[in-house]
Amino acid sequence: MFFTILLLAHFQAVIIPIVLGIKSINKFKHISNNKFIPFGFNFLGLASFFEMIDHNQTSWIYVDHSSLFNWLFYSFLSLGLTCLSISVIKNKFIQTTNFCISLCSIISYFLFNKTIALLFQVIISIFLIINWQRIFKDWIFILYPIFGIFFTTFFGTRLSISGDQFWHILIGPSGTISVLTFYFVLKRSNKKST
Repeated sequence: MFFTILLLAHFQAVIIPIVLGIKSINKFKHISNNKFIPFGFNFLGLASFFEMIDHNQTSWIYVDHSSLFNWLFYSFLSLGLTCLSISVIKNKFIQTTNFCISLCSIISYFLFNKTIALLFQVIISIFLIINWQRIFKDWIFILYPIFGIFFTTFFGTRLSISGDQFWHILIGPSGTISVLTFYFVLKRSNKKST
């Protein structure tokens, strides 16, 4: 029973972002670079897919390790957040800077270690929060840092420290709430612009 719940918690983290990515195609035309939005959602779904493959290598027991699939997870997570961030930016220099930080995250995973890659992801998240809040000014966006950063980090830390797989079940749904937050903010902004 526990394994089924764990599998579903991860599976929904793959499917929901990809469905939102498909729903976002040719939508949100009021956003300056709306073509990046579907890529952002789809990359987040792919990140979760590679995480599932990585867990399959460890018999679905969370292991804090570095591997090809773990690198793919962090790489697509970085690309997804970057695409969502640059979707609302018109300035080419800031877009390029965001993309370069994403590349630094992807490359640093293997050149140095996962911790350095995570530091770059923190910068990506800060850029994303600043850019989206500046453009949308929507109170509902507060759910992204709460669920996508605070709770996922808290649950992941509890999992790493305790080894209790219960915490593993909570990470995927918490991340999905943050992904849904992006979509709801976009939909609400669409209504405001019409």
